[in-house]
Amino acid sequence: MVVYIDLIFAANLLIDGILLWLTGWLVKLKMSWWRLALSALVGALYVVMMFVPELSFLYTFLIKFGLSLFMLWIAFGFTSLQSYLRSLGAFYIINFAAAGGILGIHYLLQSSGDIWNGIMFTASGGHAYRLQIGFGFVLVMIPLVLVCFRAVHSSRIRREQLESYIGEVIVEIDGVTVSCPGLLDTGNRLCDPLTRIPVMVMEASIWEGYLPASWKGRLTQDGADRLLLETDGQSFAWQDRIRLVPYRGINRGASFMLALKPDLVVIKLGEDTFYNKRVLIGLDGGTLSGDGAYRAVIHPDLALKNSVEALPS
Repeated sequence: MVVYIDLIFAANLLIDGILLWLTGWLVKLKMSWWRLALSALVGALYVVMMFVPELSFLYTFLIKFGLSLFMLWIAFGFTSLQSYLRSLGAFYIINFAAAGGILGIHYLLQSSGDIWNGIMFTASGGHAYRLQIGFGFVLVMIPLVLVCFRAVHSSRIRREQLESYIGEVIVEIDGVTVSCPGLLDTGNRLCDPLTRIPVMVMEASIWEGYLPASWKGRLTQDGADRLLLETDGQSFAWQDRIRLVPYRGINRGASFMLALKPDLVVIKLGEDTFYNKRVLIGLDGGTLSGDGAYRAVIHPDLALKNSVEALPS
């Protein structure tokens, strides 16, 4: 068997550098490229030592753990014990995630013949499994696994940040009550231009059972003014609650949005509850959130402390 130490050194230098960089990104530490490179160099040199028989005593748990502490100290320094322990935990989590991901992909790509060829039976009747993962496979898969890990973690962080602005919206109209999750959009300034009443946008599908059947699936294709002209007072009990709100969409000209005048809108954000009667419910014919995280967009004026009305009796 021929072992190319230079390739092993280069591969471990790259892998250690990626692991350390991802650790710093995960715990939001300020990173210096030369410190990361030096720390990765120490880790790569340690791997090369395994080919020196006289240094086999270095391959013990305490030495390996101590080396990880030393590498983190080189890469990020020591500011506080809490920060150092956080970096250590993140470093091992990323390593275990990378190792588990590589192992999982390896088994996923194996056939039944490969699995049977790896099984060994002992003289006592027991059996063991011989794991053989190619060096090239590890080199290709570890960046992919770590990129996926970062993407999943970033998605989780974005979702947590989004959820801090998501609350429960309860709307009451003529004895009908509906509720849905709503997103507080601080950039939403949509108001009725005449009365300056704020407009909270909701998916029209929430009100599908209370709107005219002829409107179904047409709010996005046909203009709101055309739908309103087709409606008579006998077929729609909320005819007197309908409003036309002019607005300008992104990359679009001026248009109109159908809106309903509710009796009461209750917004629950965290531990705060806001009651509003001076509000319009704009109807959007599409889907506001692709993953269904929210179905309404809350106007920021509806979540102001000074706009909270007295609790209804």
